[in-house]
Amino acid sequence: MPASVWNGAISFGLVSIPIAVLGATEDHSVRFRRIHTADNGLVRNRYWCEIEDREVSYGEIGQGYEMAGGRIIPLTDEELRQLPLPTARAIELVGFLPTADIDPLRIGPGYYLQPQGSIAAKPYVLLRRALERSSKVAVRVARP
Repeated sequence: MPASVWNGAISFGLVSIPIAVLGATEDHSVRFRRIHTADNGLVRNRYWCEIEDREVSYGEIGQGYEMAGGRIIPLTDEELRQLPLPTARAIELVGFLPTADIDPLRIGPGYYLQPQGSIAAKPYVLLRRALERSSKVAVRVARP
């Protein structure tokens, strides 16, 4: 059984079903490592400050949001923790569409949803069967 890539809940209206999200496909691509050809040593990425023109340690690196025009707004870890994320652990369903209305070319990577526990299995199967019988798919809130 593959490991879950995310745990949370499907929510719509007053219903919330705990789920695990599992990858539906495997990555079969070949990955190469960069090496130094003289001695086969691994070549690592270096963190470089463009303003000071020097290498910096990982501990000196923070995060920033780039505005239009290239201006960078620095963000601290504390500021990131305080950001409001009302549905951080839920897939919020906002509607249901006929399956025929979905363009398969616009669908991203596939995932399986698995109910978390026997209590979640009943409402999950009910939702899944209702979607199958009506030939509809659930639509979630798109997050950037």
